[in-house]
Amino acid sequence: MSLMTPTPADAQRRAGLRRMRLLALSLLVLAAIVYAATLGVRDATGWGYLNTAAEAAMVGALADWFAVTALFKHPLGLPIPHTAIIPKRKNEIGRNLQEFVTENFLTEDIVRDRLAAAHVGERLGRWLAEPRNRHRAMVEMRKAGRAGLQRMNDQEVRAFVEDVLVPRLAREPISPIAGSLLEGIVADGSHRGVVDLGVDQLRTWLVENPGTFHELMGERAPWWSPPFLDERVIGWAYTQVLNWLQEIHDRQDHPARLAFDDLLRRLADDLQHDAETMQRAEGLKTRLLTHPQAGATALALWQSIKSSLLTAMDDETSYLWVRGDELIADLATHLVHDEEWRTRLEGHLGDAVAFFINTYGSELAEVISATIDRWDGKEAADRIELHVGRDLQFIRINGTIVGALAGIVIHALSQLVGG
Repeated sequence: MSLMTPTPADAQRRAGLRRMRLLALSLLVLAAIVYAATLGVRDATGWGYLNTAAEAAMVGALADWFAVTALFKHPLGLPIPHTAIIPKRKNEIGRNLQEFVTENFLTEDIVRDRLAAAHVGERLGRWLAEPRNRHRAMVEMRKAGRAGLQRMNDQEVRAFVEDVLVPRLAREPISPIAGSLLEGIVADGSHRGVVDLGVDQLRTWLVENPGTFHELMGERAPWWSPPFLDERVIGWAYTQVLNWLQEIHDRQDHPARLAFDDLLRRLADDLQHDAETMQRAEGLKTRLLTHPQAGATALALWQSIKSSLLTAMDDETSYLWVRGDELIADLATHLVHDEEWRTRLEGHLGDAVAFFINTYGSELAEVISATIDRWDGKEAADRIELHVGRDLQFIRINGTIVGALAGIVIHALSQLVGG
């Protein structure tokens, strides 16, 4: 079975090769006819020059025919040494070609120079600056994203969580990491937004559900307390709680906030240094990870995230699309107008390509020799001749012409010396 599939352009190449062969052969035949017609004329007249030119033209044509033919096959089918070079030495040629490509093309310096000359960053930035191109980029990213998400089987995700992720997390101590993270959050004040949200939600719930508050408080009132007194006390408590929550929301230095911050700091420190707290945190982590519902919960969370992403990808008015377009537009602006940012990005790209070339360049070039090794010798010679044979016929044509000119010069010198 052939490993090289013919292409539509092969028919055109084959026709061109036949025409050039016919032309070279025609010149040889013409030289032979002229030589035969002027045979025996060896004087200083024009016929003598013509006879010598025709003779030398035939010699040149035959010599170059032999040279060209010897590359691809045995001339006239005769097993002459050092002929049919390509079929016999294709593997060696493939390895030499591999070395040539590796040493002269797949080098870090050449790749970096080409990247610098291509101005990839600026060209990409100008291309992405066009809205239609940004939309095209988003469409292609959506295709890739959808393909990636759909290839991730739900059961495979669950198996990965249960068999790989959960055991790994169970072995890794989480309390020092959690303590360090919590310490940084408190130091930066990043938790204040969560506190505000919690306070707002609690106060909103109380405002919308005063009856529930009264019922909960009423159940805890003493049996001997008069109902009217209970109502007044509960109403006063309800108002105080609302005011207290509002004060916490309005004042960043509220004692409750400061106490909560202090609690988080002590918890962060205990998670990193207190053995008992660290043991309790690890025990809680283990109970959560080994719970029978852990895998199902992780799968449900993954399915929800996957469904949300797929839905957002299909809706070009979604936040994902709008934000994605904004990010790409911002990237385009930086690439076009921020030279320092563009240079840094192109430097990272050059580093990545250089790493790829230095690490995998030889393996990439090895594709050449590995592919040629698989070819049949005769078929490889035929295919190579099909691609370059037409140009090689010019060697035969030039040999015929140069031979004729050399014959004229030689005949002239012979006449000069002999005369």
